[in-house]
Parts: sequence; C-alpha cells; structure tokens
Amino acid sequence: MRRRLFFQVYLTFLSIIVLFGVLTALAWWFIPDDYRSGGLTRGMGPYLEEVLPPVGAPRDRIDEHLSRLAAHFDVRLTLLASDGRVLGRSGPDHQEGTKRHHMHAIMLPDGRTMQVGWVREGISGAGFIIVPGLLALAAAVGAWPLARRLAGRLERLKSRVEALGSGDLQARVKVEGRDEIAALATSFNRAAGRIEDLVEAQRNTLAAASHELRSPLARIAMATGLLADHADPHLVARIERDIAELDQLIDEILLGSRLEIEEEPARLDEVDLGALAAEEAARFEVAFTGGTAVIAAEEHMVRHLVRILIGNARRHATGSPVSVDVTLDGPQARLRVADRGPGVRESMRESIFELFRSFAADGKGAGLGLYLVRRIARRYGGDAVCLERPGGGALFEVSMPRSPAREEEQGR
Repeated sequence: MRRRLFFQVYLTFLSIIVLFGVLTALAWWFIPDDYRSGGLTRGMGPYLEEVLPPVGAPRDRIDEHLSRLAAHFDVRLTLLASDGRVLGRSGPDHQEGTKRHHMHAIMLPDGRTMQVGWVREGISGAGFIIVPGLLALAAAVGAWPLARRLAGRLERLKSRVEALGSGDLQARVKVEGRDEIAALATSFNRAAGRIEDLVEAQRNTLAAASHELRSPLARIAMATGLLADHADPHLVARIERDIAELDQLIDEILLGSRLEIEEEPARLDEVDLGALAAEEAARFEVAFTGGTAVIAAEEHMVRHLVRILIGNARRHATGSPVSVDVTLDGPQARLRVADRGPGVRESMRESIFELFRSFAADGKGAGLGLYLVRRIARRYGGDAVCLERPGGGALFEVSMPRSPAREEEQGR
C-alpha cells in the first residue's frame, strides 16, 4: 500500500511514452511518403519529354528507356498516350504483403502521361510490439528516478500527516524543492505548529482551571465542616455530595482532555481486572463474581473505568442491587456491571457513549462518564457497549484483550 502512489506515478510516465510510440508507429504506417512524390513532380514533365523517345516511337524503344529510368529511381513507370493507351511499362511490381503501393501521375508537354509507382515498407506486426516495447524499456529506466523522487516526497508527507493524526504533535515534514509539494509541506508544518500551540494552550488552561476550581471547593468543604454542628445535617450532606460531584467532574474533564491528546499509552502493565474489580466492588459495597483476568493496560485508567460504571449504576438505579462480574471469553476479558434500575432505551444504547450525551438517559450526570469508559476501553484495543438485561435494568459490558504474556503461558 505504501508503494501504490509510486507505482501509479511511474506507470503514468511509462504509459505516456508507450502511447507516444504507438502513435508514432501508426503515423509511419498511414501518413504518405510525400517527399518522394514532391521531388518527382517538380519539373519532371519537360525532363521526361527530353529523355523519352518521341511520340510514335516503337514499344521496345520506349520500354528500354523506361527500364533504365525505373532501375535508377527504383520505381515502376508506365507511359500512357493522351487517349489512355499503354505505350510502355517497366519496373518492379510490388503489391503483396505489408508493402504500400503509391502512384503519382506526371503530365508531359506533348500530352502523354507518366505514371510513377513506388512502394514503402510498412511496419510489420512484430514491429508494432517491438517498437513500443523498446520505448517502454527506455521509459522504465528514465522515469524511475523521477517517479521515485515525486512519490517519495508524497509518501513522507503522508507518513507525517498520519503521525500527527495519531497524536505526535511534533510531527513535521522536511521541505524539499520549490514546487506545489514543497508548498504543501510548508502549509502542513505551519498547521501542525498551530495545532501543537492550541493543544498546549488547552492543556495549560485546563490545568489552571482545575487548580482554580479546586481551591474554592476546598474552602467550601472546610467551611462546611466547621458549620456541621450548627447547620441542618441534610443540607450539609447535600453540599458535601455536590462538592464530591464537582471534584469528580473536574477529574473527568482532565482525563477526557488527556485521552483526546494521547492516543497511545506510554507504557502498559499487567493488570488483573478481576482483582481490581473486586476491590472496587467491595469499596462500593456491591456484589462481585468472577476470577483472574490479566490484561495489558494502565491500572489507574482501568480503575477509573470500573469506578465510573459502578458509580453510574448506583446513581441511576438507587435502591436496586448492583452486580459486578469478570469472566474470560477466549482472548478477551469481559467486565459486566448490571443493575435493576430503569435501564436504557434501545434507541439510546449507542448515543449514551457520546460526549455530553449520557445525561439523556434519565437527566442525571454531565455526560462524561460513559464517554470516558469507551475511550479507555478502546485505548487498550477493547470496547464498551450497553446491552439489554433480561428481567429489566441496565447491563454495561467492557471487553479488553488479555495480556499476550499470560495467553502464552496458558497455551503452554
């Protein structure tokens, strides 16, 4: 695939040369050889009258003169009287094969007509193959470096575009030459630099905003603690929940920004999804079933994924039991979080994973949690889906590839 552009450019050059060769061969075959007829007709009438026997000469004498002229010019000569009678004829008669027969009439001052015929060898069937073949070979050698240079520059530009798209914000292209490709490389470098500046500004803005938001949140939490003995306990509890939700929202916004910027994880560890899910289930006091399932991922990311799913289940299905299950399914490790709440309508089971759309299920949440769940799962080659749970409720399933090292050990 990487060489497709090179061969397209190369074959284009080759086709142009071969087409030129074919047209040249066709022109050689069909265009008359006019230079000989022009040379014969200019002033030939008076000359022929001088060298030929006069009108009324015997046939053998006329044939003798015609024979010498025909041998000298390698043509076929036929002398006609003014009434069209043949007075003499001499010279070769080529009518067969691929030879083309040309005929031209020259008027003599005494009224007679000399017909001059000649043949020109055409290009044979093999010639139509050999000539374009030789031209194609010459073009193949000559066009190779040009096509290689042009396609190589485009391929290098393509690789840098792909690198930028995969998250390498420092990807740049070496500007070569002064043509349109060089101008495109310059534009790409300028755009990549602008994107890098914008992403860096976004990262700094989010970091500063999180710091600025957490400072008043910390002060509010401290003030709430000081007022706990004098204020309504229910009001204090609601404020504390709001503070916790705001703090979680800040974390999710920062995490979402990081996942948007960093497509590939810097380092993967072996994470036991079963043990991690069991810890989080105990922390939230929900049921857990399953066993060991080792995946290649970042532990803090997977832990965040599990917490989001359990937290969503508890928040949207208040009072109903929540269960967490981890199983192995061939090369996949599957995490399922289920509840007996109102569930998710079938028409919304895909859209709730979109950014700022998960709130549409029941009006709760900011629409970041499930978006982050899918992004984290896909970060490690997996996916997250919402399924129908028999008996009612919601069922979220996350599948991620098992650790290659553990699969190899099991295979032994």
